[in-house]
Amino acid sequence: MTRALTTIGFDADDTLWQNEQFFRLTQDRFAELLADFTEPDHLMERLLAAERRNLGHYGYGIKGFVLSMIETAIEVTHEQVPAHVIAQLLAAGQDMLQHPIELLPHVRPVIEKLSDDHRLLVITKGDLLDQERKLAQSGLGELFDWVEIVSEKTARTYAGIFARHGDGAARAMMVGNSLRSDVIPALQAGAWGVFVPHDLTWVLEHAERPAEHHRFHEIRGLADLTNLVDRLT
Repeated sequence: MTRALTTIGFDADDTLWQNEQFFRLTQDRFAELLADFTEPDHLMERLLAAERRNLGHYGYGIKGFVLSMIETAIEVTHEQVPAHVIAQLLAAGQDMLQHPIELLPHVRPVIEKLSDDHRLLVITKGDLLDQERKLAQSGLGELFDWVEIVSEKTARTYAGIFARHGDGAARAMMVGNSLRSDVIPALQAGAWGVFVPHDLTWVLEHAERPAEHHRFHEIRGLADLTNLVDRLT
């Protein structure tokens, strides 16, 4: 009998392991360093605007984040930012790139169980070297059949990946904490989209829940994923 679901894609950051918390800690440090020049709320507004503006130039990830912080520091200080502040921002970015991986609860047993009967893919955005480092340090690499590190997640992206590494989007599922990047475009491609909320999700990844879509599901955490997969297959 042909199975309805054969391929499962997973987002990486804040789906398999912690990520956004390190950005928030660095933003707090950023606010401390610029406290003499502007209020924290205004600084964060300017930083978010810079991040949004720079996505097309730097893409997603720590390097683009650090460059956006430096750009914002130059702007809010009217080009008077001290060199030691720039140095500390660069050091903060290097610390982020070396931070140990912290898997989210239940990730490994769920991935191990699903790998027995399904093709498993990592589909993630971000810097190539950093994402490869995190996957290697996670200890999960051998459980996945393929890894795709993409510049953007669109319906076309998912359709192509699930065609190359699975049986097409109609028999695939995408699991992640971002409605905008992980769930909605996967649904548009014809796959199932499974939303796993995370307490900390970057504001640029927010979107309205596609609650009426027949292939949309929301679970509390990855511990609930195996039961959902069993129901669908």
